[in-house]
Amino acid sequence: MRRTYCYEFYMLICVTEGQCTHFVDFEPVECSAGTLLTLRPGQAHNFGSEEDWDGWMVLLRPEFLLSAEAAPTGAEISPLLDCLPGIICLDPAELRRAMQDIQCIHDDARLGLPGRPDAQPGIEAAGVTASCPSVGVDVLLRCRFYALLTWLAFLHGQRQEPASQQSAMLLRFRQFEKLVDERFSQWSQVGDYASYLGCTEKSLTRATLAVQGISAKAYLSKRIVLEAKRLLTHTDLSIGALSGRLGFGEVDRFCKFFKRETRFTPKDFRKNATTS
Repeated sequence: MRRTYCYEFYMLICVTEGQCTHFVDFEPVECSAGTLLTLRPGQAHNFGSEEDWDGWMVLLRPEFLLSAEAAPTGAEISPLLDCLPGIICLDPAELRRAMQDIQCIHDDARLGLPGRPDAQPGIEAAGVTASCPSVGVDVLLRCRFYALLTWLAFLHGQRQEPASQQSAMLLRFRQFEKLVDERFSQWSQVGDYASYLGCTEKSLTRATLAVQGISAKAYLSKRIVLEAKRLLTHTDLSIGALSGRLGFGEVDRFCKFFKRETRFTPKDFRKNATTS
C-alpha cells in the first residue's frame, strides 16, 4: 500500500471519515470525508502515508465493462465512468447515499457464495458435483453499479456542451488534447500538431492558454513527462529503451529534457519512486 501503482482497471475510492493525502499521477490530492476519486487505467496512484482514515474501494475488472451489446442489461458503464471528474466532493447527504449504495453492492456481491445460507444449491450427477451458477447476481451488480454511476454523473458529471455551442478556442484545444494523447510519443513539436489540425502554432498556443493557462509547448511537455514518470515507476525498461518509446532519438536528449522539467535525472526519479 506504500508504493505507487499503475492500475489496469478502474477504481473508485470513497473516503468516509478522516483526512489523508493521495497522489494521483504524482500530484497530491487532499481528501476528507466525502472525497470520491475516480482512477482510470494507466494512471499512477499512491495511498499516501496517513492511516487515520477509512473508506470504500470499488475495483472494476475489465470484463465487467462490457459493451451495450454484450451487457445483460444493455447499459454501458465505461461512458459513465469517463464523464466523471477525477475528484468529486460529496456533501454529507450525498456521502450517506453513496455509502448505502456501495454497501448494497458489497452485500449483493456475496450472494450465492459457497458456505452462505442463501447460496444456490449444487447439482449432483454421476458422482460429479457442479455448483449452480448464481443466476442474476452479475446482472444485479451491474444494475446496482450503473444506478450509482448514473446518480453521480447526474450530480457531478462533466457536462460538455454540443460542439456547435463550444467556442472555437475550446474546440481547437479539445482536438489538440486528443491528438497529444494519441501522438505524443511520435510528435514532439507543436508544429506537427498545428499542421495536422490545419492551424498555426500561435492559434494553437492561444487556445491552450485560454483553456489550460499554459502554452501548447508546455502542455505537450507536461504530457510527455507524465508518461515518462509512469514508465520509470512501473516498468523495468532501461533508460535507453524508455527514451526510444517516448520518441527521443538519443538518451542524453531525454535525460536533459526530463531533468529540465522535473529537476531529477530519470535514474534518481526511478530510485526515489521505487523506495518511497
